[in-house]
Amino acid sequence: MTEIEDRWLSVEEISKYLGVSNDTVYRWIDKHRMPAHRMGRLWKFKKNEIDEWVKAGGASSNDQRTD
Repeated sequence: MTEIEDRWLSVEEISKYLGVSNDTVYRWIDKHRMPAHRMGRLWKFKKNEIDEWVKAGGASSNDQRTD
């Protein structure tokens, strides 16, 4: 059976994919509007949404949003 290509990724999987810590992912969700979806107590991510967010500069350390 083939793996579903467009599946939801966990915090651990997305942090490994991006090469950052879990804490950085949580900080990006809170401070930098990282596209994340809450499912119960868990955060889930779509790889294509994260790729677009990164390309648009969402992970930039220069982003000084204060929301």
